[in-house]
Formats: sequence, C-alpha cells, structure tokens
Amino acid sequence: MLYWRLLSRLFGPDEQPTLENASLGIVGDLGLPPALLDPGVSVDNLVQRFPELGAEFDGLMTGSDHERSGEVRRAALVSKLLLNVFSTGSGNVTAAQLESWKKDVAWFERGMGCEAGGLRRGQPAGQSGGQSGQSGELDGGRPGQGDGQPGGHDDGRPGHPGGLFGGRGSGLGWGPGDAELAKVLAALEGDLVKRMRLREVLADPALARQLTPSMSLIEQLLRDKSNLSGVALANAKALIRRYVDEVAEVLRTQVEQTSAGVIDRSVPPKRVFRNLDIDRTIWKNLPNWSPEDERLYVDRLFYKQTARRTTPAKLIVVVDQSGSMVDSMVNCTILASIFAGLPKVDVHLIAYDTRAIDLTPWVHDPFEVLLRTNLGGGNDGPVAMAMARPKISDPRNTVMVWISDFYEFDRSQPLYDGIEAVYRSGVKFIPVGSVNSSGVESVDPWFRKKFKALGTPVISGHIKKLVFELKNFLA
Repeated sequence: MLYWRLLSRLFGPDEQPTLENASLGIVGDLGLPPALLDPGVSVDNLVQRFPELGAEFDGLMTGSDHERSGEVRRAALVSKLLLNVFSTGSGNVTAAQLESWKKDVAWFERGMGCEAGGLRRGQPAGQSGGQSGQSGELDGGRPGQGDGQPGGHDDGRPGHPGGLFGGRGSGLGWGPGDAELAKVLAALEGDLVKRMRLREVLADPALARQLTPSMSLIEQLLRDKSNLSGVALANAKALIRRYVDEVAEVLRTQVEQTSAGVIDRSVPPKRVFRNLDIDRTIWKNLPNWSPEDERLYVDRLFYKQTARRTTPAKLIVVVDQSGSMVDSMVNCTILASIFAGLPKVDVHLIAYDTRAIDLTPWVHDPFEVLLRTNLGGGNDGPVAMAMARPKISDPRNTVMVWISDFYEFDRSQPLYDGIEAVYRSGVKFIPVGSVNSSGVESVDPWFRKKFKALGTPVISGHIKKLVFELKNFLA
C-alpha cells in the first residue's frame, strides 16, 4: 500500500484519497508521525522534530536482509526519502526551497550508505560518514509545494525509483547504478535552478546570500551573466568567486601532494649543514672507529643532493566550452590556474566551441576566465588545434590536455588527424572525456576507439585522475 502510494504521488499530481487514508492508518499503527506522509515537510525538518528517526534513515536502503516485521516501517521511511527527492513538482522555486531539497538529497545519500554529498562526489555507497550535521528552518518548504501544483513532475523528467534497491547489497563500490543516480540528481538540481527566478533573487542581497554555490547554479549564472547588471551582477560574481575558491582549495591540496621533481645527480650538493647526510657520513667513516677511545673519527663529510631538474614544462589545456561541458570548463580553468602558479611550469589555456579563444593572459585568475567564456554552441576542434599547435616549441617537454566529449561537427576526422600529428611529434597527449566531481563522462565511441589504438586512451572523467596524470608528467 505504501509503495503504491509512492508511485501514485511520483507519477501523478493528484492525491488518491484511498491510498492516502490507508497509508495514514499504517503510519499511525507503526507509531510514526503523520508528517512522514507530507511531502511539504522536509526530511531535515522531520528529523529536527523527531530526532530518533535520524538513525533509522542512515543506511536505510543498503543491504536486503531486513526482518519481515520491520519491512513495513522501512517502506514508510523509504517512501519519504524517494518522494521528497524525486517529486520536485513544477512552477517557480525559491532559494529556500532549493536549499531544503538539497538537504533532503543529503539524507537520501545517507540512506544509500554514503556520507552527505557522497553520491554527487562519486563516493562509493557503503562509506557513510555518520551524521551530516544538516539542519534547516522549521518552516522550510519543498520545491513545487504551495504553488498550486503539489507532487508530480514535468513530462520527461527522470524520477523513477526503480533500480535503487536491487543489487546494491552492502554497497561494495561505485558502479553504473551509482553513476546513473548521480546524473539524475544533477539533472533534478539543474531543473530546480532553472525554475528559480534567479535574476530577482540576485537583485535582493538577502536572498542572494541564501544561495549555496553549486555547479548547476554556476552554470546558470555563466549563461545569464550578460543579462545581469548592478547589484544582481555583483551578487552573481560573488557566488562564482565563492565556488571557484572552494574548488580551488580542494584541487590545490591534491596538486601539492606531488613530489617537487626528480633529483638532478649532475649538480654537486651544497655543503651546508642542512644538507648533511648523517647516516651516510657515519657509514663511510666506520673504519675510523677507535675501540680504545670509543669514538668515531670523521675525516670526510657527505651531503645530500637536493638540486631538482630545472627544465621548464609546458602545459597546454584545451577545453570544450559547449553546453555539455560546463563542469569541465569550471574545473579545468581552476586546475590550470593552480599549475600556472607552480615554479617552472608554462601554462596555456584555450577554450573553444565553434570558435577558439586564447585565455592564457588570465590563466592565473579562473574567475576572470569564466567571466570571459560564452557557454554553448557546438564543437569545432580543428579551430582550437590551429591555435594550440603554434604554442608547441619543445614537443618532448610539452603536455597537451584536451577535454571534450569529442562529438564533432565534422566527422571526417580532421581533429583526430591533427591530434595524431601532435602525438607523433613527441607531445604527451591526454584526452579527457569530462572533468567533474562525479566522474561521469560521455565520449564519442569513434574517438574513444581511435585514442585507445593510438596508445592514449581517454582517462576517467574524475578530476583526481587528471591531477594524477599531470603530476606524473611534471614530477
């Protein structure tokens, strides 16, 4: 009965009185609060009122070994999570409603066995981090509620709960089901952001402060920045700056974990105390040990070699800025700025759709780069290649990172021919399908096959994988 009610509310805007009344009776018999059935009450709000439910939501949808007596209670709690996350209604959405939905998603992720934000970051299920510490206002509403259009959703919007239970087991890793869920959650968030009257919200500093920077929000701001002015534009820039700084801090930590470079053995060590190799000095002078004096007489000191190779490395980053690659544009501009700040690394940044633009002069400031991009359009890779190739002066000391889904206008392979020529010249070429927090990627199968045959397979779309590849080259 509870699951029939769930399906009815997910796929239809109208309440079914029989299902609602029967479900209310079941919930009452279980000793659960009636608010559990109200989609206008957020999960976060519910847990604030009834703290004992918090532990029941954690790991709720992991595993399949549940006692029969507890299955009905579990169905009631599962229904609450699914309905609040996947039934987002229609109509305008306020900043408070979006924030409330995001907190419900955090509880859903905890129910799937992740820590809050885990599914969206690409964390395998079954790695819960315990309490999320999420909290919200007691009067926080739900998207689509209170606007005359409760429940349901627009035609064509993903929201089917199927596949959330089967085969998850104890959550042993990040699999196709998790990746699909991450994509659905991202699509739902994007839809909610689009339904916000963003310009009006940005024009009000109090409302703008309630917005939490996210990839979906940044995408909307970048697409609409030409229509903003005054206070709204200033608030939009502040949100973009906040998001850029947050992501940059995470990426900077990953980059700094690399070694400083390879020791150059051709350079003699500096004979200063801080470079003194104590262990080697003792070992080499052991023949001078005096048993009578019980002393080691040292006639030669040994020093550690600390000089690093000083040959500068050139990093050319080419980013597809078409509408399908927004995550990549944001992440890669930030990543390029971090590498540009490293010593002896010459970084160049090119963005393209049907035209190419050289963003190298602003590579140290990803915020300025993003403000100069125009998201959208198609893919014309050869235009970007024509701009990138003249930058190659020493192929053996150059790495070219090309981030795109490679769905080109011209499928007669002029882009691949150019890439193959660059690779044959000695440049280390790294094709990347996408660069986002979830690691989900989509690449033209023809290009994927050709790159694999060339010996440069498309790497995983997770940002950590690209950082790892670049660190190996620059070390």
